Amino acid sequence: MTTWKDLDFDTDGIIDGLKPWIECESPTWDATAVDRMMDLVAMKCAELGATVERIPGVMGLGGSVRARFPHPKMGEPGIMITGHFDTVHPVGTLAKNPFRREGGKVYGPGIQDMKGGNYITLEAIRKIQEAGIETPLPIVALFTPDEEIGTPATRQLIETEAKRAKYVLCPEPAHPDNGVCTGRYAIARFNLAAEGKPSHAGANVKGGISAVRELAKRIIEIEEMTSEDCTFSCNNIHSGQWVNCVPSFASAECLSMAKEQADLDAGIERMLALTGERNGVRFAVTRGVTRPVWEPGLEGTMFLYEKARAISEELGFDMPHRSQGGGSDANFTGALGIPSLCSLGVKGDGLHTLNEHIDEDFIVPRTRMMAGMLTTLA
Repeated sequence: MTTWKDLDFDTDGIIDGLKPWIECESPTWDATAVDRMMDLVAMKCAELGATVERIPGVMGLGGSVRARFPHPKMGEPGIMITGHFDTVHPVGTLAKNPFRREGGKVYGPGIQDMKGGNYITLEAIRKIQEAGIETPLPIVALFTPDEEIGTPATRQLIETEAKRAKYVLCPEPAHPDNGVCTGRYAIARFNLAAEGKPSHAGANVKGGISAVRELAKRIIEIEEMTSEDCTFSCNNIHSGQWVNCVPSFASAECLSMAKEQADLDAGIERMLALTGERNGVRFAVTRGVTRPVWEPGLEGTMFLYEKARAISEELGFDMPHRSQGGGSDANFTGALGIPSLCSLGVKGDGLHTLNEHIDEDFIVPRTRMMAGMLTTLA
């Protein structure tokens, strides 16, 4: 009887298949680019015999792909794969980090976070089908376009699908030690806005009140609120275009992360309390999207972890687990109490940088481990 241990995965073939995905750049804010990527995904799923739905995007973002793979129990609670195809890399990043193989590594924007993990999941399904193995549970994959900005458009879609599932597997990047996530920290985002008084910066600089100056001071103060319990980081700073104007408006965003929900709630209170006027500048803090804590150690999650660990050990690799920062869409499914396991994707380094890459040696073991999960979970 053929099992997951007998499946014949090929590193070169997987890398070749990944190439067009990586070279289809798909930054979150470029809906057209993301939709081009989703076309490739929909085609791949259709080739595997899935019933494919293209779900239109909202909020100016790209659309989603939901694929239900053929199974006698289709429609019953089974395994949900949750993944995203948006990246943080703007179109043109390929010129700086082109798709290539060098020194046992495969490079390219989004290859680790998380196109590689999504691809090996579908490759696992392909090999399972070719071997004639019937998985104990039906499989549905939901691929979304907005994880990198906190999943503002598709959270409800993910949660609705997850409530139909028995288990959720998320092929986000593996940890450097081959580990997986059995919990995720809570995350909150904030919009910062400063409003000062304009004037001509050359003729009457003292007549204005700089919103940029005040925002800069506030950013330093906010980031200095960082502690072991709750962190704060600011970016995406904007102001006017004209250096000969004292800036009357400036904006930024802040991301806060905490291991415990209570610590994040306290951080949210501190942030919102900063709203007010100081030095003649009106300063406003408003809430953005929030990811809830996925509490570590939940019984269903640990069941999934033990399955994955046992499979990985059969392959000759230790697999530790931990609660982790960074956030993923498993925050939502785990917070709902649905057995979830994250970081089941490819191993590499440099995610969100121009050095993003995956390790060739771990492509097949990670693909085989996913196949093992899909064929043994019941």
